[in-house]
Amino acid sequence: MANRKLLSVEMGRMTARQYEESVKFPVAVVLDNIRSAHNVGAALRSSDAFRIEKMCLCGISACPPSAEIHKSALGAESTVRWEHFSDTMDAVRALREDGWTIVSVEQTSESVKLEEFTTEKGRKYALIFGNEVEGVRDDVVSESDFTLEITQYGTKHSLNVSVTVGIVLWKLVSSLN
Repeated sequence: MANRKLLSVEMGRMTARQYEESVKFPVAVVLDNIRSAHNVGAALRSSDAFRIEKMCLCGISACPPSAEIHKSALGAESTVRWEHFSDTMDAVRALREDGWTIVSVEQTSESVKLEEFTTEKGRKYALIFGNEVEGVRDDVVSESDFTLEITQYGTKHSLNVSVTVGIVLWKLVSSLN
């Protein structure tokens, strides 16, 4: 039999209700002032795909309902639990108080290479992803337990934030699974 693409009905996907009732991975995505609603939607879609616990939309980050978010989220704005914080530091404080390990995804002098990072059993990880131009705010980086960096090999030293979310979530959830 020749290799072929699976039909949607063959993939065994969860319903929205099954997703809601499922056990989530102990990961939160924090979006620090993401300007593009399409990037927010793509981050929601990746967050659904990797069954994370929740998302924090901070500052100017667009929030559902939004046609632009829906276009790239494909309905994930209805399955991923999210909340809005007027300031990213408010989200960081609330997460820390609730026992989350705060991780900025940013290039810093002490960042851990993503390929070298291993998760610790029993820990909850709040991953902070920064603005498309400025990255994660300096005060938020300073307040983080550590920073993670994706090794890159080309002339550019950054990836689109939605691409970064997908890469980092895949690594963490694979490690936690």
